[in-house]
Amino acid sequence: MVFDKYSIRYHIFIYFTVTALAASIFIGLSLYTRLSGLMADSIREENQILINQVNRSVDSYLRSIMKLSDSLYYGVIKNADLSDDSIANEMTLLYDNNKDNVENIALLSKEGVLLEAVPAARLKTGVDVTGESWFKEARERTENVHFSLPHVQYVFDVGDTYRWVVSVSRAVEITQGPYTDQGILLIDVRYDSLEQLIDGVNLGNNGYVYLLGPEGRLICHPDSQLIDSGLVRENHLAAAEYQDGNHVEEFMGKKRLITVKTVGYTGWKIVGVTPLDGMSLNAIKTRLLIVFIVGFVLFILTIINSFISSRITGPIKELEKSVGEIEAGNLEARVYVGGSYETRHLGASIQHMAEQIRRLMDDIVAEHESKRKSEFDALQSQINPHFLYNTLDIIVWMIENEKQGEAVKAVTALARFFRISLSKGKNIIPVSAELEHVRSYLMIQHMRYKNRFSYTIEAEDEVLGLCSLKLLLQPLVENAIYHGMEFMDGDGEIAVRAWQEGEDLYLSVSDNGLGMTKEQIDRMFADGAHVPSRRGSGIGVRNVNERIKLYFGREYGLSVSSELDVGTTVTARLKAVVYEEATEDESHVK
Repeated sequence: MVFDKYSIRYHIFIYFTVTALAASIFIGLSLYTRLSGLMADSIREENQILINQVNRSVDSYLRSIMKLSDSLYYGVIKNADLSDDSIANEMTLLYDNNKDNVENIALLSKEGVLLEAVPAARLKTGVDVTGESWFKEARERTENVHFSLPHVQYVFDVGDTYRWVVSVSRAVEITQGPYTDQGILLIDVRYDSLEQLIDGVNLGNNGYVYLLGPEGRLICHPDSQLIDSGLVRENHLAAAEYQDGNHVEEFMGKKRLITVKTVGYTGWKIVGVTPLDGMSLNAIKTRLLIVFIVGFVLFILTIINSFISSRITGPIKELEKSVGEIEAGNLEARVYVGGSYETRHLGASIQHMAEQIRRLMDDIVAEHESKRKSEFDALQSQINPHFLYNTLDIIVWMIENEKQGEAVKAVTALARFFRISLSKGKNIIPVSAELEHVRSYLMIQHMRYKNRFSYTIEAEDEVLGLCSLKLLLQPLVENAIYHGMEFMDGDGEIAVRAWQEGEDLYLSVSDNGLGMTKEQIDRMFADGAHVPSRRGSGIGVRNVNERIKLYFGREYGLSVSSELDVGTTVTARLKAVVYEEATEDESHVK
């Protein structure tokens, strides 16, 4: 490569500078992205707060109109007999109290006849109000209060001046003499009073708010006249489909933040529009700040880089010589430790690594020797001569006492015990063979101890064909007999079980003997805890535990649960492997 001919100092300078530049750019981009995200989140939150405030204002305004409608109906119309009484004074009083927001109040019959009106006196000649939308909606849905879209109210004879209004209508019950009938109550709300709630509300730079009615029809908009004339376009039909909250849309090539809030029971929507381009000035300032920070950091890092590269060049060369000695196989070589902190740390790390390699090599040799020794001890101590002598002594006694049947059983059990113990030199045997082996052992011990204990062997059918270690259960049963029941009063009980849970095989030996303390259990698995029994096979519990880990993995092994004067249960956890499918290499059954 081109860089190979340059010095280490040059390499360090170039690599460190490039790394610093990349890190600075990454930090700058991350900072810019974070600030942009915070700004966008802040704008969304502020817009939502402002739209909620507008929503409360509009909602309060509409509720005041509905309250006026209720006052007219329940306080005036419902209590009056229109055949005798005039409700003009009451209507005039309510109108005067709300005339800043209300243009007209009128009561009409269901045929469209004007019964009372304030301040207008009569309907315009030739006008049929039954065809008006507000009249139809009140008659068709009598249970609701209806809000119309903004329109010019021309049905009243008020001269040549007509105002834009929002008609609020509802069906009412009127009384005329002994008869009750349906009528229509109309309140014309001044459009400009509603428009004032929307106008003047600004969202960020060039942002605005408008009001939508059902089916996306505009009610109030800052540019409503320009929209009606076609000079300005608004994406209000799409906004009508938005759910409440913030939305980002692209309209006429520009991205906009749309904030939507539904006004209570009316179905109207307050829509806030904020052009995202309005943040460009802030974005430019932010970019300039980020560029300045990155440039300044890069300048400082370049100076530091030059100093560090000169300081670490010499020590690295010395360190290279030390590493060369280690590479040549001299693990006893002392590694140079000097220069900057990083170089000293690197030298100390390499020194520590060399020491670790030496220790690991020593540990590997020791572990290999320990493994071979454990396997040798296990093979040498599989059958203790003392156990064999006692068993043959019992057989002789049985023959001398003419108990040939029991002698035959003892000889047969001993033969099975020896046959399975040998197993053609294999250490992995089926669970069925291991259970048969421990059954033979228990039968012999049962005869030796003159029925001082009883035993049971239980196994699920599906585990009989799984793999087990040879001589796994016998040492556990031996401990239960010689140590668990040696000094106990009464008959002992030994239970051997084998079962499967998920991917694991479990074999357990339980007794009702004297039990053990936690300290005794810990000593059982401690280093050097293997002490061959003078009466048993000599294969210790710790040896069994290590053999399980050797063949099945470190996560498997023995666990002991014991309680004084209650008993002990030793459970072996093995990997569930089908014996027929097991590998011929018995070093690991995994």
